[in-house]
Amino acid sequence: MEEVEASGKTVDDAIASALEQLQLDRAQVEVEILSAGRTGLFGLGGENARVVVRPITTEQVDLESPTIKMAIEFLQRLLEFMDIDAEVTSRLPETPGDGLGRASAVLDVVGEDLGILIGRRGSTLAALQYTVNHMVSRQLKSKALVSVDVEGYRRRREENLKGLTLRLAEKVKSTGRTMTLEPMPANERRIVHLALADDSQVTSFSLGDGESRKVAISLKRRSP
Repeated sequence: MEEVEASGKTVDDAIASALEQLQLDRAQVEVEILSAGRTGLFGLGGENARVVVRPITTEQVDLESPTIKMAIEFLQRLLEFMDIDAEVTSRLPETPGDGLGRASAVLDVVGEDLGILIGRRGSTLAALQYTVNHMVSRQLKSKALVSVDVEGYRRRREENLKGLTLRLAEKVKSTGRTMTLEPMPANERRIVHLALADDSQVTSFSLGDGESRKVAISLKRRSP
């Protein structure tokens, strides 16, 4: 299912329009806000809000497939090259925070003293994951999407992000001020969006570009 661009008087109206076109619920999509819109003076010169809404999909695949086996082999080789003694196993994604949102499988790395594979804010883990996907894609001549996790780091990170998101949402409700989280990769921004998907008082949207892209939480604007 393809992404949909929609517009409306408010961001919520634009999202509702896109959801209707996709026939999906808010928790099943991620939202990118292109324009928050603005109200013109005396009703003149206003601008509609515009959003792009993308379905969140997770492909269910055979863990014994050539793609997954090759990914495990490449990752194991990388670990050996780094002189790291660890075991690699595979599983299907369980939650959006497990990987890339569209990841076909998660490769779990288990061993001792593996903090070096995670890095600051998961930067080394992200680089390791990118390398594995790149190598497999080049070998198979088609795009590969697997996620790499080390000692359950991604699961712990997801729970921490959910807790932080809910705390910030409560601050937004009590103060009326928009709150912004630190820059984070797409899969972590998705965790934040999903955590607030069913909240009737606040909404979340992404800001910035590239590595500076982050999520903001604000009160929902009511239609006039």
